[in-house]
Amino acid sequence: MSAGIHIRNLSFSYSGGKPALKNVSLDVKPGGKLGIIGPSGSGKSTLLLHLNGILNDGHGHVEIGGTKVEKKTLPEIRKMVGLVFQNPDDQLFNPTVEEDVEFGPLNFGYTREEVSLRVREALRSMNLSGFEKLTSHHLSLGERKRVALATVLAISPRVIAFDEPFSSLDPGMISQLVALINNLDATLVIVSQLLMPLIACCQDIAVLRDGEIQAAGPKEEILRDRDLLRSNGMDPGFYLDIYQEYFM
Repeated sequence: MSAGIHIRNLSFSYSGGKPALKNVSLDVKPGGKLGIIGPSGSGKSTLLLHLNGILNDGHGHVEIGGTKVEKKTLPEIRKMVGLVFQNPDDQLFNPTVEEDVEFGPLNFGYTREEVSLRVREALRSMNLSGFEKLTSHHLSLGERKRVALATVLAISPRVIAFDEPFSSLDPGMISQLVALINNLDATLVIVSQLLMPLIACCQDIAVLRDGEIQAAGPKEEILRDRDLLRSNGMDPGFYLDIYQEYFM
């Protein structure tokens, strides 16, 4: 079962730095798929880290499935929210794929039989059956990204947050990952500077710049505002113009 996300007036600053988030308010309905775009350094990753309480000492309110993210609720929140890091090597640290994927369920107290079932199902869903005894760091980047996602799926999260899942992947791997993401049964929040695969995955788009939400809404509305996209470092219409000039 997926869970909704409710964020109100969230502000955060790193020690000694300028504000990374400024009064951010967002809502994602249960089962919704929100893409977050914006220039580098706009606060996108910082926002994701507030969803499961890795960062939780800012000002404002973050709620997952009706539960406020705060120190006393972190065990419950971290069962509900899985975070897939941009670099899979930040997430994979055990000798084998199987041990990486079982790490979460074991730490949440599932029985060995339940853990084995969860590992098997998570790997199957990522087309990684048979990879159990392989060394994660000997796999290709695309395979490691799928293993990292499997480590999250093994805890059956109600919300999955992705930080730049498409970065450094070739078009074929991006296509495979988009298909896998579209089959996930959870509320999704996806940060990406690659707009096209994000459009293929998400129903709604939020634009973040300098820690502030510039716009948020259905992707059709956001994509029609070319000035908004240009001012935030993106212009999918540019590629369309080239295509029409040389191929139409």
